[in-house]
Amino acid sequence: MALPSVLQNLALPVIAAPMFAVSYPELVLAQCQAGIVGAFPALNARPASLLDTWLTSIEQALDSYRTSHPNACIGPLAVNQIVHSTNERLEHDVRVCVEHRVPIFITSLREPIKELIDAVHAYGGIVLHDVISIRHAHKALEAGVDGLILVAAGAGGHAGTLSPFALVGEVRRFFEGPLVLSGAITTGQAIFATQAMGADFAYIGTRFIATQEANASHQYKNALIEANAADIIYTNIFTGVHGNYVRQSILNAGLNPDQLPTADKSKMVFDNHQAKAWRDIWGAGQGVGLIENSPSVVELVTRLKDEYNQARRQFNFPL
Repeated sequence: MALPSVLQNLALPVIAAPMFAVSYPELVLAQCQAGIVGAFPALNARPASLLDTWLTSIEQALDSYRTSHPNACIGPLAVNQIVHSTNERLEHDVRVCVEHRVPIFITSLREPIKELIDAVHAYGGIVLHDVISIRHAHKALEAGVDGLILVAAGAGGHAGTLSPFALVGEVRRFFEGPLVLSGAITTGQAIFATQAMGADFAYIGTRFIATQEANASHQYKNALIEANAADIIYTNIFTGVHGNYVRQSILNAGLNPDQLPTADKSKMVFDNHQAKAWRDIWGAGQGVGLIENSPSVVELVTRLKDEYNQARRQFNFPL
């Protein structure tokens, strides 16, 4: 099946994961200008009225960049919508993004409703949905989404437990459309591997936290550079949904990462006045052991592209 036109002709088959409190306009613009899909969660724009301002500024900046760099490969914009019942802003944020004709919606934490999908399709946009299981994949496709983001074991933030090999393989038995794979992808070789196993795109989040444009503290970025896979803790205590977090940030909050209780997933909140999920408790994937520095986004994408092309040549794949 042919990919949607908005996902064709990227500089690298990469969709940047929209990261809460990290993916701000500076990072998103750098990602798009580097030729990959740049993304941010709508909830990062606070108050809600700021979302329109962000989208307008990003669109204007990309138009200006396109004019001054007529031969550049510029990636499209994606906005993440949390469709969980606790998101009181959903209706507002969807309306604003539809008004701006955002080309890619990324929905998560519950399959999107038909009205949302129809509104995006009305102007030619597409909807990609996060899933961690085969059951979730079937439900999202029944709802009418255009593609699936498979959040496999080892992904940063909210993540599943299935091996990417198992998840991609089983989904490909019943779905031929766009597949995006997430889970500890930090190198160009790993991007190539996602395609070799049957996915179309790599979904990369953690590696972009350790870039100059990311809205993350120096302590957060340095913790990623210093961490290894064993320093990633999988728990649901901080949001009610299982996810991966940096051990050091849990220790900084005065908690024992090896003795965390299980949370009530219906609450979606961590009751701790000293530490707040995402701000103080840092999300990260198991690929942190391969992060050694904090380059600019364009430097990182250039490096990933070189590694990706080297891997393709090594296995005699056409460039």
